[in-house]
Amino acid sequence: MPHRTPQAWFERLRHQLRHGYAHRIIQELNCLLHYRSTPESAKPTLQQVHDYLTTHQEHLRYREFKKQGWPIGSGMVESACKGLIAQRFKGVRMRWSEDGFNYLLHLRLAWVNQRFDSLFSQESLTLSSDSPNH
Repeated sequence: MPHRTPQAWFERLRHQLRHGYAHRIIQELNCLLHYRSTPESAKPTLQQVHDYLTTHQEHLRYREFKKQGWPIGSGMVESACKGLIAQRFKGVRMRWSEDGFNYLLHLRLAWVNQRFDSLFSQESLTLSSDSPNH
C-alpha cells in the first residue's frame, strides 16, 4: 500500500465533501480521534473539524444543492462584496476606523436593499437650519 501524504488525504476528503459525503469524513475523523497512533498534538484540531462538520452537516449537502441548481461556491458572495463594499469603501486615500466603517456599511447595505427608510422609522428626522439640505 502506498504511503499517503497529508496533501493527498486532504484532497480525498475535500472531494468527498464536495460530493455530499460529509458523514464519511465525520466517521473518519472520529476513528482518527480514537486511534492510539494519532498524535496527541493533532487531536484538538481533528476534534474541532469533527465538531464543525457535525454541527453544520445539514448545510454541507453539496450533492443535493448542485442537483437543484444552487451554487455551492462562494464566488457570488465574493462578487457581491466586491461590488457593494470594496468599490465604495476602498477608494484612493480612503481610510476608515473600524467603527466608522461598520456604521457606513450598515447604511450602504440598507440603501442597496431598499430598506434605508426603515432605519429611521422610529426616529423623527429634522434638519437644522445649518444643514445644506434645508
